[in-house]
Parts: sequence; structure tokens; C-alpha cells
Amino acid sequence: MDKLIEFLSTRPFVLGDGAMGTMLHAAGLESGAPEAWNVERPDVIRGIYQAYVDAGAQVITTNTFGGTRYRLDGHGQAGRVAELNRAGAALARSVADAAGHPVLVAGDIGPTGELFEPLGTLTAADARAAFAEQAATLAAGGVDFFLIETMSALEEVQAAVEGIRTASDLPIAATMTFDTHLRTMMGVKPTQAVQALYDLGLRVIGANCGNGPAETEQIIAQMVAVKPTDVYLVAQSNAGLPKVGPDDTIHFDGTPEIMAVYARKMRELGVHYIGGCCGTTPAHIAAMREAL
Repeated sequence: MDKLIEFLSTRPFVLGDGAMGTMLHAAGLESGAPEAWNVERPDVIRGIYQAYVDAGAQVITTNTFGGTRYRLDGHGQAGRVAELNRAGAALARSVADAAGHPVLVAGDIGPTGELFEPLGTLTAADARAAFAEQAATLAAGGVDFFLIETMSALEEVQAAVEGIRTASDLPIAATMTFDTHLRTMMGVKPTQAVQALYDLGLRVIGANCGNGPAETEQIIAQMVAVKPTDVYLVAQSNAGLPKVGPDDTIHFDGTPEIMAVYARKMRELGVHYIGGCCGTTPAHIAAMREAL
């Protein structure tokens, strides 16, 4: 039994963390690669990790969502893959190790932002190499498992899984984003995702981001209907939808109370790993902890 499955199977539920981008923008990040703050502002990153642990999170996710060479290249940082991923993981590891309760570190791996052939120019081999490069440095930084998230194309999930497996034997979880009429942007249905990810050998599968708790509930219900008995479901919904305030700041309409109700509904559906995505803060996670 791998470490992630053991962690999930020995607890009634596992509470994840919330948004990193939301917290970074609140801390003053306006442009550039968020991952650069792992080196340039480690105090801020460590503080965000700590705030989620203090709120009750049992998993903290590294600030490495855009840590592939392709995403970093958009900020002129492609040569810093190893430096930034390892730093983000090491900061999370130090916070997790000092926590007063068991906390796992999830090595966050997001999409490359590129389209695969024939729609785009990215080849499966190049994608696998990029994911392997990121995974190797996350493992060196001390993550407990890899969290592939916010994926819309099955071929990219496959490339990520295959790339990771060439670099590390740590456990892998994966979530896709069903934000287009209960499908991913590339047309994948929740039921298709469960089967395809299961066929890749994954046993921790689910949905993240999206259009808020109400849609997440529908998506997870579809997954529950078809999931094999040895699958552990993950739900990490956005805290509602983004709204622009009178001062042009963006906030999400999902209050901690709304996310607390969402957390209970996820648990009732049988979700084992429950967290939040965009707009979710430590205050939301604390309310979810109380609800659960």
C-alpha cells in the first residue's frame, strides 16, 4: 500500500488546503511567475503553507502549479525549473514536518498550457520529458505524492503520469477541471475521466477548480456512480465564482459557510479527500474542518 492510499484509508476523511494564487495576490503578487516567490519571498510562501496547516489542512500543496519549463518560459524563467520546484517543495516539507498533526505534502503539477499535436505543436514525448523534469525536483524537495491537477485533456494527464513514473515511484493523484457544461474544455465527461485515469493505474482521482460547489456536487455524483471500489475520490472546488468589486479587486462569492456545506455534501457522497481551489482561503478551510 502506498503512502497516500494508507493515509486516506486510515482516516474518515482527509482535509486538503485551498488556493495558492488567491493568497499570493492578496500578499501583493501582481505579475511574473508565482513559483519565483519560492526563492524570492520564501517567508510569504512558508506563511501560506502554515496558515493552511493552522486551519486544519492535512495536505498542503506546493507552490509549483506552473512549474514546468513551458509555463515558466512564459515568464522568462524556463532555466529555473529545478531551483523553483525544489524550493517550493522544501518549504512545504519544513512546515509539514513541524505541524502538530500528520500532514502530507502534495507536489503540484499543472498543465503545460500548450496544445498537443495535431491541435498544437506539443508532442507527447516532449510533454513527458517536461513533467519528468518537474517531478524529479519536487521529489528531491521532499514531497509525499504528486498531485496532477486542473487538467482538461486526457492525453496530457497520460503524459504527466508517464513522465512522473520515469522520475519517481511516489504516489500520484490526478484531478481534472469540468468547467464547460459539466465537461472539461476538451470535452471529457466525469465518467470518462474516472475510467481513463483508472486505466492509467491511478486510484486517487477527482475534480478541482470549476464553477463552484453546486457544479462540483453534480460532477462528483457522476464519478461516484461509476468509480471502482478501490478508487478514492478527490474534490477541490473553487469557492464559488469570481466577482469584480467596486475597487476592481476580484473576490469569490463562496463564503466559508457555503464551503462548509459543500464539504459536508462531499463527505456524504463518499469523497475521501476534500479541499478547495481558487478563492478558498484558510478561513474557508477552517470552516470546512468544523463542518466535517
